[in-house]
Amino acid sequence: MRRIRLGVGAAFAAGTLAVTGLALAPSAAAVTPQSATINATCAIGGSGAATLTATQDGTTATVTLSSTEITAPIAFAEDSIQSTLTFVKAGGGTTSFTGTENPALAAGDGMVVGPLTGTVAPGDSLEAYGGSLQMVVFGFPVSCTANGPQSPGPFVFD
Repeated sequence: MRRIRLGVGAAFAAGTLAVTGLALAPSAAAVTPQSATINATCAIGGSGAATLTATQDGTTATVTLSSTEITAPIAFAEDSIQSTLTFVKAGGGTTSFTGTENPALAAGDGMVVGPLTGTVAPGDSLEAYGGSLQMVVFGFPVSCTANGPQSPGPFVFD
């Protein structure tokens, strides 16, 4: 009987610690909006609407850019495009998201780069207009710029 009480007490203590740990664990921060649209022009691949999708986990954030109107001029292997997406900060300065993440793309496919990773601080407000997307493809730089502000507005990080 003593062994059963000891086991029940230990299980109760472990459960209490687990619940307390969950209550005190930092929660994933949120970015608003989670997606925004820009109109962009690229040196290669054309121009048109692109969607930016952002996520945040603490001070680490990711952004993925996808477009059906801006297309791959040639086929690209998975994770073969070195990308730097630079945003303008509301208070001045810039924040960059970098990476080599992309799906395999056939010539003519809509472009997708990301998730690209960057560091953010609480309250950062980041706008694509005034920034740029720089890609290095087979050693050649390709630049894209937004033609106007992103809609519905800048990304604001918690």
